[in-house]
Amino acid sequence: MIDSHCHLDFDTFKDDIDSVLARARKAGLRRFLIPGTTPDGWQRQVTLSKRYKDIDVAYGLHPYFLHKDNQSGLQALSEHLSHCDVMPLAIGEIGLDATVDIPEKEQLSVLDTQLEMAKDAGLPVILHHRKTHHLLLERLKAMKFENGGIIHAFSGSQQVAEDYIDRGFMLGVGGTITYTRAQKTRETFKSVPLSSLLLETDSPDMPMSGRQGKRNEPAFIRQVLSSLSELRDEDEQRLIDMTSANYSRLFSSKGTG
Repeated sequence: MIDSHCHLDFDTFKDDIDSVLARARKAGLRRFLIPGTTPDGWQRQVTLSKRYKDIDVAYGLHPYFLHKDNQSGLQALSEHLSHCDVMPLAIGEIGLDATVDIPEKEQLSVLDTQLEMAKDAGLPVILHHRKTHHLLLERLKAMKFENGGIIHAFSGSQQVAEDYIDRGFMLGVGGTITYTRAQKTRETFKSVPLSSLLLETDSPDMPMSGRQGKRNEPAFIRQVLSSLSELRDEDEQRLIDMTSANYSRLFSSKGTG
């Protein structure tokens, strides 16, 4: 299995990262993708990727951590992409979030710039959304972005899912589907093509059902797998094989496998 979205660079993992990874590998995980969130975090990602050969990275400015003036962050990202020791598989985690106190205009400007960086670098993107599917789809179309990527922690209708898939995106399947109340999202994941799905945990956030209030970690991806298997009535090993192949296919130009 592959955890396509886990923030192992966050401080909550700094004292027991070896144990966290050992539990994850014992659970069957063989790769981890750490998306970037802030300039300070990018170097921690580099350090982890150099230390552990099964860790991949992406770099980006997450909408949660934007400021009113983000030009310095965008300049830092441009420089990091030009000089970093560990090449990224994608630009991300980037996107739009309607629940943060950052003006929509500023979020859109930062998103557009990062989409342009991804186009220039020939990289896919990892997109964060929160009540912003319509805006993200508009920007992808307006920017003529055709490199695809991942819609992190997808939640929404089948129509929205198909709109992203038509634009070359894969959908991140995370802890949301372990909650029976997430009926619309669970129904969507029953029917979308398996060739468009990836497994993820969003560790340390988005805890699975029954683990609310506790730190999430990659080993718990087994619960996501079990829920997806039940929803789709498909064998777990087939889901593992297909989602792992999807990851390799998405990032094949960067030599993952």
